[in-house]
Amino acid sequence: MTRLLSLSILPALAAFVVPTFFATAARAEEPQLAHMVFFTLKDHSKESRAKFVASCKKYLSKHEGTVYFSVGTIAEDADIKEPVSVDDFDVALHVVFENKGAKLKYLKNPRHDQFVEENKAYFAKVRVFDSFVEKP
Repeated sequence: MTRLLSLSILPALAAFVVPTFFATAARAEEPQLAHMVFFTLKDHSKESRAKFVASCKKYLSKHEGTVYFSVGTIAEDADIKEPVSVDDFDVALHVVFENKGAKLKYLKNPRHDQFVEENKAYFAKVRVFDSFVEKP
């Protein structure tokens, strides 16, 4: 009887374990997603930039699935500029996610929505650059 019960459970167990295994393996192979956002503010003052950076830290850091987060202001030092340097932004946000799914969750998170709602009046321009990246 015990053997018969064991044999009847095996197909059900396999139906659960096998797809879960392959789904986990597929996720493990997904590349990380780098989400780089460059904000041009209406007010380019140091005070406005500092306030905006603080808001980014408050609402956009420490999200589930984030493997790297940084935010800062444009480097305006003349000695580091190159002819190809882009200098029409105030604040740069850099977030690297475990995978595409983590970024999608981040975009739907209420903290992200609150950030946009509280700051959209200060945006002159927002540019988003997403790329799949390989771990070193």
